[in-house]
Amino acid sequence: MLTTIANEKASELYEEHCCYHVESTVVQRQKIISLMKGGFEVGHGAVNLMQPHEQWDYTSLGFPQTNSNLLPKSIVETRCVISERNELTEWVEHVTKQLIEDLPETATGVTTTENVERKRVSYGHTNGEEVLHWCNYSENNKGFTTRSDEQEISLITLLLECAVAISVDNLTEAHRMLLELTQMASPFGPSCGERVVAYFAKAMASRVMNSWLGICTPLINHKNIHSSFHVFNNISPFIKFAHFTSNQAILEAFHRRDRVHIIDLDIMQGLQWPALFHILATRIEGPPHIRMTGFGSSMELLVETGKQLSTFARRLGLSFEFHPIAKKIGEIDISFVPVRRGEALAVHWLQNSLYDATGPDWKTMRLLEELAPRVITLVEQEISLGGSFLDRFVGSLHYYSTIFDSLGASLPYDDASRHRVEHCLLNSEINNILAIGGPARSGEEKFRHWRSELAKHCFLQVPMSGNSMAQAQLILNMFPPSHGYRLVKGDGTLGLGWKDTSLYTASSWTSEASR
Repeated sequence: MLTTIANEKASELYEEHCCYHVESTVVQRQKIISLMKGGFEVGHGAVNLMQPHEQWDYTSLGFPQTNSNLLPKSIVETRCVISERNELTEWVEHVTKQLIEDLPETATGVTTTENVERKRVSYGHTNGEEVLHWCNYSENNKGFTTRSDEQEISLITLLLECAVAISVDNLTEAHRMLLELTQMASPFGPSCGERVVAYFAKAMASRVMNSWLGICTPLINHKNIHSSFHVFNNISPFIKFAHFTSNQAILEAFHRRDRVHIIDLDIMQGLQWPALFHILATRIEGPPHIRMTGFGSSMELLVETGKQLSTFARRLGLSFEFHPIAKKIGEIDISFVPVRRGEALAVHWLQNSLYDATGPDWKTMRLLEELAPRVITLVEQEISLGGSFLDRFVGSLHYYSTIFDSLGASLPYDDASRHRVEHCLLNSEINNILAIGGPARSGEEKFRHWRSELAKHCFLQVPMSGNSMAQAQLILNMFPPSHGYRLVKGDGTLGLGWKDTSLYTASSWTSEASR
């Protein structure tokens, strides 16, 4: 079984070398509410492998220590962090349902925005300074809500109404709301809600501008994304979970195989692979010859990644080859990635919403069928990128509200690493989903969930093993329970979520032709 300590040491050594048109209101309401209700059975961790006497050194592992005194306490501050009882994800669900229930329906069955009654913010002046007054009555509390609670509700409500306006192509009204949102919300605010609204408003403003100008090509700084991805790996368990559970499944598929080939569909810096190399180098039956094919958008970055991996493999005494392909797997044929006789082939894909990493899904699937890998390790974000704009908006708002909440639960609002992840990664994903229209660039329909599609195309699911579960539990044990991370046990899958929301799901598959 892989050991997390060995994996961490291997990664540390490697890092040293890397420096509408809308449907009827009733139908739309049901779809949105069903999106918000989607849930999973969450466990606190099925396997408890940590012994009572074992203590993790969080500082040496690069994880922040808990500090209960970091949150602002004054009730007179203009903005404050959401309390535990009023977390952003709870507000999103509540306000979304309420807004959809209150939306009027025209004679034609199309939702409009002119008649939507919105919670408003009134402005006043105190000692010459402009201040906000919040005055909505809370039926649940039989009294007035707090100022910070009211601010969260008002911001999210206005954001939702803006999304409705965009979905019915009322761009003038949407533009007016966006001007208001950009004045009320800042990505530097201490409130998770304010930061989420700021990034969503920015993405929606880009979409409105794209609609007017007819342009939608994103500018992607891959070096910046890769370095920010590295930071995300250090401050939260999500990336480590994806890496170690996939590595375990690949290791089991490579048992007693002398020649192995790994195809990474979006390799970035290759942070995942040193841990696997370390284990393969110490196998009882001896290390295999490793061939790796890495896909990416920049040949320069791929070559650099190949050099780093080659250096690390050489230090371990491994026989290693690296082949970079600066294309998307859906844009090539099998001649680009020939499988040698006697090789055990693994295909790995850690999905993200930053960009379209693979090209047309149906072509990617066809090539996977031709490759017939011994194992496919797939880590998916639990977010649907298909459907209408409003579908994507509601799903992504719930998803990223949870991500922001999870970061806010463990890091102060002014933490530099947290801001970098939010600004460079999460902001880019939100913009890609809303402003660009999801990963699809050619207008082709993207698969909502690859797991279900693999099951339809001659692939058999390999249940995640007990060792994979143990890996996930060890990763989870690195973070205090108060941070809210939870394992999600599915039907042969393994997921990681925050509180009651599943965020990443890992699964393993094999081709019938490889059996």
